[in-house]
Amino acid sequence: MIEHVSTDIKNEKAILIGVINQNQSPEEVEDYLDELAFLTETAGAEPLESFVQRVDIPNPRTYIGSGKLAEIKEYVKLHEIDMAIFDDELSASQFRNIEKIIDCRVIDRTNLILDIFARRAKTAHAKTQVELAQYQYLLPRLTGLWTHLERQRGGIGLRGPGETEIETDRRIVRDKIAKLQQRLEKIDKQKATQRKNRGKMVRVSLVGYTNVGKSTIMNLLSKSDVFAENKLFATLDTTVRKVVIGNLPFLLSDTVGFIRKLPHQLVESFKSTLDEVRESDMLIHVVDISHPNFEEQINIVNQTLQDMNVKDKPVYMVFNKTDLYKHVPREEDDLTPPERENISLDELKQTWMAKNNEPCIFISAKNKTNIEELRNLIYSRVKEIHIQRYPYNDFLY
Repeated sequence: MIEHVSTDIKNEKAILIGVINQNQSPEEVEDYLDELAFLTETAGAEPLESFVQRVDIPNPRTYIGSGKLAEIKEYVKLHEIDMAIFDDELSASQFRNIEKIIDCRVIDRTNLILDIFARRAKTAHAKTQVELAQYQYLLPRLTGLWTHLERQRGGIGLRGPGETEIETDRRIVRDKIAKLQQRLEKIDKQKATQRKNRGKMVRVSLVGYTNVGKSTIMNLLSKSDVFAENKLFATLDTTVRKVVIGNLPFLLSDTVGFIRKLPHQLVESFKSTLDEVRESDMLIHVVDISHPNFEEQINIVNQTLQDMNVKDKPVYMVFNKTDLYKHVPREEDDLTPPERENISLDELKQTWMAKNNEPCIFISAKNKTNIEELRNLIYSRVKEIHIQRYPYNDFLY
């Protein structure tokens, strides 16, 4: 792995920085920074404060204005902050200029996500995918960022006339990218062969925003022990399990969670992992109904699937975490902010969520609420696909 890209931020103190542009409201940006804080905690650091500035066009030198940078510099010095984390991608020159001004290490959202992926990667496949994404992120940002990767020091045949260190660095990185891509191609072929060897068994994939409970649902349906915790990107490698409901077998896969501004380097390097979704017969879109902006998360997942060219597949919505969901009743005349209140499963089935996302189901994977209905839904859909594929296997039903 690339040691120099890892932010190594365990137990470090961090501040978060976001901007409000013309298309965003302050409430949206506040939610984005809440997610950035969760990412920061997942990586092992402690987010102490957030700074927000309204910026129509980001400053090409420092991304945000000089006044806000002076405010941040004062806070960094007073509270001995270790790093500043921006919610948007920065250029190499912006990194360099901001660090000079605030005298603090600076990383951006993509850098942070890559670091989390590097920490979470366990298998050779995931490690190779993450390393490739790291180098692809690093290549255009070599100037001023890279000090730890080994450099060629000259010598006969090792350095051309007039070649600078940065040019040598770029060549090293491009060579590493090429080798990692070759290694991934071999792994991808092996994965494709594994998928073919599974035969024509119906394949179902769990998809959704990160941390919505996909792995917990996987464990309930497959009676397996897939790693699940309340942190972002708990799952990197696609896990595939054979599941039998009634007497009907099918394959169920748990995939990496999507997220807002998922780095394109990761989408590209995790192509083979996402192929599991592309080749599925049906998708179960898991939604954390307790999240205040779950509608936006639904849109992000749908857009990501569209970007992956995943279409013309049956998709079934599963609204998870009903035990944490609080309904906000609408009061027309009362100016007092309404209190959130719990509502029953029957009431949930009458909401716009149910009517606009048919077919769908409401569950609590943690409390095992309505899991039998989920099994029945999956069974009926898998059965339909199975009958189309094997019209003469009536003995199964």
